[in-house]
Amino acid sequence: MTKNESMRAISQSAYGGPEVLEEVRLPRPVAGPSQIVVAVRAAGVNPTDWKHRGQAMFLDRLPLVLGWDVSGVVESVGFGVTLFKPGDEVFGMLPYPYGVGSHAEFTVGPTRAFAHKPEGVDHIQAAALPLAALTARQALVDTADVRPGQRVLIHAAAGGVGHLAVQIAKSLGAYVIGTASAAKHDFVRGLGADEVIDYRTVDFGDAVSDVDMVLDPLSGETRARSLDVLRPGGTLVSLLPGGDPAEAAKAAAREIRVENLLVEADHAGMTAIADLVRAGELRAHVEAAFPLAEAAKAHALGETGRTTGKLVLVVS
Repeated sequence: MTKNESMRAISQSAYGGPEVLEEVRLPRPVAGPSQIVVAVRAAGVNPTDWKHRGQAMFLDRLPLVLGWDVSGVVESVGFGVTLFKPGDEVFGMLPYPYGVGSHAEFTVGPTRAFAHKPEGVDHIQAAALPLAALTARQALVDTADVRPGQRVLIHAAAGGVGHLAVQIAKSLGAYVIGTASAAKHDFVRGLGADEVIDYRTVDFGDAVSDVDMVLDPLSGETRARSLDVLRPGGTLVSLLPGGDPAEAAKAAAREIRVENLLVEADHAGMTAIADLVRAGELRAHVEAAFPLAEAAKAHALGETGRTTGKLVLVVS
């Protein structure tokens, strides 16, 4: 395998801490029918990456190259592809969870997992968007059908999904309430939030009521207590598994819809996200960008749970 036939990638041959990640050389992917190969310029890192690094979860196979977010340049296209040509700048999310593999110099995926990268946005910014922004949009638009004037509560509003959800909810005309630590209140307000609650000192159940939709990336006690702030007929969208018969009965009694969301690759969704970026209504906050070889450092930082916005790997 020559250097032109291979690529650098971050792989793991065991489950464990960040130290299991190592740089290796692997064969470059080849585009099949309805697929494109992308020369990766940057790739987002999400909580699901370090969770899958630590245990099998959806991907019970090793060795494993993680990464779903990608921004880069189309290297080649497979048979039947009409949306993109080699040289096009694209961004997108590889099909979650099984289409993993963006933490490498090249990656391959179905054409309609991607959209044209917005002009004027660099690859680092673009790579920070797909998984988190799609999650937020699929929760707010596709699942809850948020309308102008509705009240939306977003937990962890300074986090990867949360800070993008605040902006998307505002673009829909919603009244947005976010929860965040006091140190991050100015940041969340700067995103457009109408109210921000310090979850460390204030019980959001006492401060919020008559909410039309709650976006909950935390689950556990937060999910259970969120039912109490929803109006009858409201919607709770949770990004983690949870719930029990008592919760279901409580929700049913108040005609509250409870949904567990797993993000899906979505060309139309990526195109809508690109449009929001072009309109100046959506921007990812990148806390830190690391060279591909330092993926373990990105994982270690992300696992502290104290980052604001997103982390990105940069491929030189």
